[in-house]
Amino acid sequence: QVQLVESGGGLVQAGGSLRLSCAASGRTFSSLAMGWFRQAPGKERDFVAAISWSGSSTYYIGSVKGRFTISRDNAKNTVYLQMNSLKPEDTAVYYCAADEDYPVVTGPEYDYWGQGTQVTVSA
Repeated sequence: QVQLVESGGGLVQAGGSLRLSCAASGRTFSSLAMGWFRQAPGKERDFVAAISWSGSSTYYIGSVKGRFTISRDNAKNTVYLQMNSLKPEDTAVYYCAADEDYPVVTGPEYDYWGQGTQVTVSA
């Protein structure tokens, strides 16, 4: 079992920045593919970003490219999502996810999920 705990969400004005963190435990972190998803009210949960085991490969949805950066610190068992130039449409609950079967996962088929952290961007 892998436990994931997100933090760093909050309320920010449009154009501002937030950094989300997700601390993992229960497995060797460097063997986990990690990802971030988000779910806005009344919508499905969508993929945002993914990072491979080593951190050498990253993937993003088009709407966040150039604004968001996913990274990981395998020594701290933590994955991050740096979010800059935030827009009201980025408002959602953000979820961290982990997969132990593949080096990187860009779809919803992750094995483990965190409880989510709310990000609200005001206009």
